[in-house]
Amino acid sequence: MTHAIAHHHIPAALPDFVTRRMDAHYVTRIEQLLGGEHPHAWQPTPAGAVFLAGNDYLCLAGEPALVAAQVAALRNSHGELLMSAVYLQEGSPQHRLERKLARFMDAEDGILAQSGWAANVGLVQTLAAPGIPVYLDMQAHASLWEGVQSAGALPVSFLHNDMEHLQKQLQRHGRGLIVVDALYSTNGSVAPLAELVEIAERGGCMLIVDESHSLGTHGPRGAGMVAALGLNERVHFRTASLAKAFAGRAGFITCSSRFKGYFLSESRPAIFSSCLLGHELAWFDAAIDFIAAADGRRAALRAHTRMLRAELSALGYNVGDGSEQIIALEPGPEPKTLALRKLLERHGVYGAMFCAPATPKNRSLVRLTLNSGLDGAQLAHIVRACDEIRAQADLESWSSTRRLRKLALV
Repeated sequence: MTHAIAHHHIPAALPDFVTRRMDAHYVTRIEQLLGGEHPHAWQPTPAGAVFLAGNDYLCLAGEPALVAAQVAALRNSHGELLMSAVYLQEGSPQHRLERKLARFMDAEDGILAQSGWAANVGLVQTLAAPGIPVYLDMQAHASLWEGVQSAGALPVSFLHNDMEHLQKQLQRHGRGLIVVDALYSTNGSVAPLAELVEIAERGGCMLIVDESHSLGTHGPRGAGMVAALGLNERVHFRTASLAKAFAGRAGFITCSSRFKGYFLSESRPAIFSSCLLGHELAWFDAAIDFIAAADGRRAALRAHTRMLRAELSALGYNVGDGSEQIIALEPGPEPKTLALRKLLERHGVYGAMFCAPATPKNRSLVRLTLNSGLDGAQLAHIVRACDEIRAQADLESWSSTRRLRKLALV
């Protein structure tokens, strides 16, 4: 009898320039800076702990009506069109859902993408061009910056929510694109959208607003902050990741029908990605209706946010840079942020550690993301944990600058 011999292939050696980058991660950062602990690794959440690291703001995941719609779509499927959305014909299920989402956001038309990342990269890539300045808030989503790079355009940053600095940059570089988030993902701050619209119009600029963290949670029937301010017709494009309040996996862009045809022929993420599958479309179709009627959950989310921000502020935590459901605790350097995250975990509160490249190198933070399903006992647990941490940790004096306020843990 012969026995098959398993051959384990050893990968080819990586070139030095790759090895150096990997060593900078594993040796310099993980081993030397963080003592061998990965900043994003946590233990399984124990019973009774409060998990605040997800983006399901309205608690849609597992909602029976949405699950039933998705299951029905899977059972009734007779094969999928596995191809680029470029080839979808008028009247296809994806086109119908795009129009429904557009109506939900009070827009003429819209485009579904594989993700919020694909939506932002594809949109900026099709709008900007070499030599065109793109003005980005320093805290704007990384996908928007990536779109500028993809277009070969000129990235011009401005200080977070600093409209005076934005206008100085416009005077220096001229008309182009202004790109912001409606609600910023690291600290829960809100863009001054009315002022941004005025600046864009005076400067002859196009305005893109990323509503990833405000679509579903803010505005009439959850239509977002642009809709809440009545600025739909003055903001050129809105984008969103549907992996937040919509609890799915896709991205969306509001646009005109004419632009949609151009986008599908010019956007590389659109051309070279497959369309969404039937069960994904069914989930979002049901989610639109559910979210539109979820005023109670939006009200609960706002109440939780106000209560927790007030309590943390009373304890001495500096959470004043934001106002919404994303709360940032900002120790700064990664070792201090890791220590804070572990302290929270020992007290049964699990947040997400944000560090480079999601934040500047020495501005890492622990993000506590609230949701509508939290109850009074859980909110009290969070407050109690943060109070006990302050009593146990040796806290340095508060430091504050115009653009950064941070809690320094030693």
